[in-house]
Amino acid sequence: MKLLRSPWTPGPDHGRDGSVLVSVTDFRLDRVMDLPGVHRAARQLANGWPELEGAYGMWLWARPVARRCGAVAVWRNEAALNRFIAWRPHVEIMRAYRGRGALTSTTWRSDVFDPAETWARARACLLT
Repeated sequence: MKLLRSPWTPGPDHGRDGSVLVSVTDFRLDRVMDLPGVHRAARQLANGWPELEGAYGMWLWARPVARRCGAVAVWRNEAALNRFIAWRPHVEIMRAYRGRGALTSTTWRSDVFDPAETWARARACLLT
C-alpha cells in the first residue's frame, strides 16, 4: 500500500544537537469521507509548527486507501510533546474528530536525529 509523506517541516529546535523524542501517531478513520477534513486540520497545525517550543520537526503522512493518517513528530523532550498535546488548536481538532476512528501512538528516544533512520523506523510501524 502506498504511504504518502509531506515534506519535512522544521521546528524552532531543528538543527540543535542532542537527543530527541520521536512520536508516531496513526489515526485509523472509520469513514474515508473524514480523511480530507483530518488532513486539512493537520496542515493547519503544521502551520504553527515553527513557533512550538521544543518542536524539532515533523512529517505528515497518509495511507488514503487504508483510511489512515498521522504524523511523525520529533521533539526535544516529553515536556515539549505534552505542551503540544495540550495546545488549544490540537485539543480542538482532537475533540472534533473524537469517535470517528481509532488513534494509536508510539514514541522512542534517539541520541541524535537522523532523518533517514527516523523515517525508516516510523514507516515500518505504519506499514503494519
